[in-house]
Amino acid sequence: MRRYSQRHNLTTLSEINVTPLLDLAFVLLIIFMITTPLIENSMNLIIPSSGVANAPVNASQVQIISIDRADNLKLNNETVDAQSLFSRLAELKQQNADVAVVIRPDRELPVQKLITLMDALQRAQISKVGIATKSETK
Repeated sequence: MRRYSQRHNLTTLSEINVTPLLDLAFVLLIIFMITTPLIENSMNLIIPSSGVANAPVNASQVQIISIDRADNLKLNNETVDAQSLFSRLAELKQQNADVAVVIRPDRELPVQKLITLMDALQRAQISKVGIATKSETK
């Protein structure tokens, strides 16, 4: 038997290994899939619809919380401070389990203040929460 060393084997490669090429293609595909949504500037949203209708809410069960950019809170047009708001919300939840709350924030209100208010609603176990908005006219 004759033994060949690696140096003496100078034959040409008749096949190309495509595995590294496929790996590169898949990595590039993943990079493009991740970066493409970040590039788009427009936000044309089509809001999803549901076949299940929401249960109607009784108007007497709706409580309105208004908050302005100076962090002044009003519950049903009655000024309250942040400490007593939680106790009032817990009291409303005990009186009526189906209480609903609509938050009317100021347009210039920092998001953190709105999140703090929503955290208070969650601690009071009020799950029917909405944020009042107005439609833009073009």
